[in-house]
Amino acid sequence: MTPDLQAALLCEDVRIEASGSNTLVGVLHAIATPVLPVRVMKLCVFTRWCSGQGDFTQSTRILSEDEGSELGHTKTRFKLRDSDNHATNVAVFGGLEFSSEGDYPIEILLDGDLKLRFNLRVVQIQTPANN
Repeated sequence: MTPDLQAALLCEDVRIEASGSNTLVGVLHAIATPVLPVRVMKLCVFTRWCSGQGDFTQSTRILSEDEGSELGHTKTRFKLRDSDNHATNVAVFGGLEFSSEGDYPIEILLDGDLKLRFNLRVVQIQTPANN
Protein backbone atom coordinates (compact mmCIF):
# COMPACT_ATOMS: atom_id res chain seq x y z
CA MET A 1 0.00 0.00 0.00
CA THR A 2 1.56 3.30 -1.12
CA PRO A 3 2.05 5.78 1.75
CA ASP A 4 0.91 9.39 1.88
CA LEU A 5 3.42 12.22 2.12
CA GLN A 6 2.28 13.84 5.35
CA ALA A 7 4.89 16.64 5.43
CA ALA A 8 7.87 18.04 3.55
CA LEU A 9 9.90 21.02 4.74
CA LEU A 10 13.16 22.61 3.65
CA CYS A 11 15.38 23.68 6.55
CA GLU A 12 18.94 24.40 7.62
CA ASP A 13 19.22 21.42 9.97
CA VAL A 14 17.25 18.64 11.66
CA ARG A 15 18.23 17.51 15.13
CA ILE A 16 17.11 14.34 16.84
CA GLU A 17 16.46 14.97 20.51
CA ALA A 18 17.11 12.48 23.33
CA SER A 19 13.35 11.82 23.41
CA GLY A 20 13.46 10.79 19.74
CA SER A 21 11.52 13.82 18.54
CA ASN A 22 12.81 16.02 15.72
CA THR A 23 13.72 19.69 15.95
CA LEU A 24 13.79 21.56 12.65
CA VAL A 25 16.16 24.52 12.56
CA GLY A 26 15.73 27.41 10.16
CA VAL A 27 12.72 26.41 8.05
CA LEU A 28 13.30 28.09 4.66
CA HIS A 29 11.27 29.31 1.72
CA ALA A 30 14.00 31.48 0.21
CA ILE A 31 17.69 32.31 0.32
CA ALA A 32 18.43 36.04 0.34
CA THR A 33 22.05 36.91 -0.37
CA PRO A 34 24.01 40.05 -1.25
CA VAL A 35 26.41 38.09 -3.49
CA LEU A 36 25.88 35.55 -6.27
CA PRO A 37 26.84 32.84 -6.71
CA VAL A 38 26.15 31.74 -3.14
CA ARG A 39 27.30 28.47 -1.59
CA VAL A 40 25.12 26.90 1.10
CA MET A 41 26.97 24.54 3.40
CA LYS A 42 23.93 22.50 4.46
CA LEU A 43 20.30 22.16 3.41
CA CYS A 44 17.91 19.48 4.66
CA VAL A 45 14.59 18.25 3.31
CA PHE A 46 12.51 16.76 6.14
CA THR A 47 9.78 14.34 5.03
CA ARG A 48 7.27 12.22 6.87
CA TRP A 49 5.30 9.34 5.31
CA CYS A 50 2.24 7.62 6.79
CA SER A 51 -0.63 5.22 6.00
CA GLY A 52 1.33 2.78 3.90
CA GLN A 53 2.88 -0.66 4.02
CA GLY A 54 5.96 -2.10 2.33
CA ASP A 55 9.48 -1.19 1.22
CA PHE A 56 10.00 2.14 -0.53
CA THR A 57 12.69 4.43 -1.94
CA GLN A 58 12.40 8.19 -1.60
CA SER A 59 14.41 10.29 -4.05
CA THR A 60 14.92 13.97 -3.28
CA ARG A 61 16.25 16.25 -6.02
CA ILE A 62 17.23 19.91 -6.17
CA LEU A 63 17.25 21.21 -9.74
CA SER A 64 18.87 24.24 -11.33
CA GLU A 65 16.63 27.24 -11.94
CA ASP A 66 16.41 26.38 -15.66
CA GLU A 67 15.74 22.72 -14.73
CA GLY A 68 18.59 21.70 -17.05
CA SER A 69 20.66 20.00 -14.37
CA GLU A 70 20.54 18.49 -10.91
CA LEU A 71 22.32 20.37 -8.13
CA GLY A 72 21.82 17.52 -5.70
CA HIS A 73 20.14 14.14 -5.39
CA THR A 74 19.65 11.72 -2.50
CA LYS A 75 17.97 8.33 -2.18
CA THR A 76 16.55 7.00 1.07
CA ARG A 77 15.17 3.50 1.50
CA PHE A 78 12.54 2.98 4.19
CA LYS A 79 10.02 0.40 5.35
CA LEU A 80 6.53 0.70 6.79
CA ARG A 81 5.47 -2.49 8.57
CA ASP A 82 1.78 -1.57 8.67
CA SER A 83 -0.51 1.35 7.92
CA ASP A 84 -0.37 2.59 11.54
CA ASN A 85 3.38 3.32 11.30
CA HIS A 86 5.14 6.38 9.93
CA ALA A 87 8.60 7.05 8.51
CA THR A 88 10.59 10.25 8.92
CA ASN A 89 13.41 10.88 6.44
CA VAL A 90 15.95 13.68 6.24
CA ALA A 91 17.73 14.29 2.93
CA VAL A 92 20.94 16.22 3.60
CA PHE A 93 22.63 18.30 0.90
CA GLY A 94 26.03 19.86 1.44
CA GLY A 95 27.98 22.50 -0.45
CA LEU A 96 25.27 23.46 -2.93
CA GLU A 97 26.00 26.45 -5.13
CA PHE A 98 23.22 28.66 -6.45
CA SER A 99 24.61 30.66 -9.37
CA SER A 100 21.81 33.11 -10.06
CA GLU A 101 18.50 34.46 -8.85
CA GLY A 102 15.45 32.35 -9.54
CA ASP A 103 13.27 29.49 -8.44
CA TYR A 104 15.09 26.21 -7.86
CA PRO A 105 12.68 23.25 -7.97
CA ILE A 106 12.80 20.64 -5.23
CA GLU A 107 11.22 17.30 -6.08
CA ILE A 108 10.25 14.41 -3.83
CA LEU A 109 9.67 11.09 -5.58
CA LEU A 110 8.50 7.77 -4.17
CA ASP A 111 9.72 4.75 -6.13
CA GLY A 112 10.26 7.02 -9.13
CA ASP A 113 6.83 8.72 -9.02
CA LEU A 114 6.75 12.46 -8.36
CA LYS A 115 4.82 13.14 -5.14
CA LEU A 116 5.64 16.78 -4.46
CA ARG A 117 7.41 19.66 -6.17
CA PHE A 118 8.03 23.09 -4.67
CA ASN A 119 10.46 25.94 -5.29
CA LEU A 120 13.31 27.40 -3.30
CA ARG A 121 13.62 31.04 -4.32
CA VAL A 122 17.09 32.60 -4.46
CA VAL A 123 17.12 36.41 -4.43
CA GLN A 124 19.95 38.91 -4.47
CA ILE A 125 19.46 41.72 -1.98
CA GLN A 126 21.08 45.12 -1.89
CA THR A 127 23.13 45.91 1.19
CA PRO A 128 22.95 49.45 2.56
CA ALA A 129 26.03 51.56 1.79
CA ASN A 130 28.18 52.36 4.83
CA ASN A 131 28.77 56.09 5.26
